[in-house]
Amino acid sequence: MKVQWQVKGDLFGADKIDDAEERETPTYYPDPDEIRAELQKILGEMRRATVMPWDTQRVSLYRTIFPQMANALPEDEAAQLRFAFMRELERLKAA
Repeated sequence: MKVQWQVKGDLFGADKIDDAEERETPTYYPDPDEIRAELQKILGEMRRATVMPWDTQRVSLYRTIFPQMANALPEDEAAQLRFAFMRELERLKAA
């Protein structure tokens, strides 16, 4: 008795057309209200503090992400927040 196998496509799906090029990459648009609330939360914590409230790792993180997050807001508001952040940072470093 002779067994015959019929191949009906690739077992691993290699014969399927990859439509990844046809799919659009999703774009993320940050919610300005959420960004604003987060930045105000950080500033509020700084303003209430009499000494630096964070370790050096957290300070480094905030020095990086605070200005970047502010970019999601209108330019004049972003500039004011960045200025306030740097002013508070300098005040706390001097404390």
